[in-house]
Amino acid sequence: MNKNKIAFFLTMIFISLNGSAAAAAFQYTFSPGLGLMGSERSVIGFFQYHTVGYKETLLDVARNYELGYNEVALYYPDIDPWVPKAGTRLTIPSRWILPPTRHEEVVINIPEMRLYLFMKKIGMVKTYPLGLGREGFETPVGTHRVVAKQANPTWMPPPSAWEEYGKTPVPPGPNNPLGDYWVGLSAKHIGIHGTNNPWGVGRLVSRGCIRMYPEHISLFYQEVSMGAQVEVIYEPVKIGVENGLIYLEVHPDIYERIPDLLHHAEALFKQRGLWELVEHDEVIRCVEEKNGVPFPVGSVAKGGDG
Repeated sequence: MNKNKIAFFLTMIFISLNGSAAAAAFQYTFSPGLGLMGSERSVIGFFQYHTVGYKETLLDVARNYELGYNEVALYYPDIDPWVPKAGTRLTIPSRWILPPTRHEEVVINIPEMRLYLFMKKIGMVKTYPLGLGREGFETPVGTHRVVAKQANPTWMPPPSAWEEYGKTPVPPGPNNPLGDYWVGLSAKHIGIHGTNNPWGVGRLVSRGCIRMYPEHISLFYQEVSMGAQVEVIYEPVKIGVENGLIYLEVHPDIYERIPDLLHHAEALFKQRGLWELVEHDEVIRCVEEKNGVPFPVGSVAKGGDG
């Protein structure tokens, strides 16, 4: 069975078992250069649709579709997340441009609060939403490795949490902020773990650690290997290609590290040799909206000969 058939069947299995785009594995291809840009496939996922139920919140919708709170809040800034009107028809923004990666293993992109798990051997990728470090405890960027894995961990409150939680270790159970699984990184005191507060996914809530929904960390814990490289990057602007179309996805600069997002976007397009192939007005609009959803802004011919 060839690579494409394996990818197709894996995608169907993931979707049938989990019932959503975010839980699925998607086929991807990065272009090695401008001349082959038309064959790149770095936009994944698909839009879904949902009708808001009685007493359903946008936080409920986000979790049910395996999104973080930030993703629905950015896409629907005018809807009260706690009391959306029942019967409202929503487009679910379960579509993403892949982040830049050197290793194609695990990539965490801070501005979008999302993790990408690359399965390079079969050309597939999965993605999960995250909760990250709040002001004063920003999640650090860098390339790290998985150095520990533990089920049912005990939480040892760090000094910064003593005032709120005290110094007593918190055993496994419903009150443990680490949830049921801990994946420790080589970065000091930083790990990927579950949570006893799922509504913090898609928010800046932690002391630097990386939180996942309980149902996601249980999968990721099995999927990630000891020694795996974890790239933590800070990139609010992503560029991708699908079926010859050039897409742009822009997120808020949540840690305020990019002085001029439009200039940053232009520089990224020029680095890839794409600036002359995109509609500049559409680029400006995407940067102004910063809604975190891929939008087509130009095109390249198949094979890059256009």
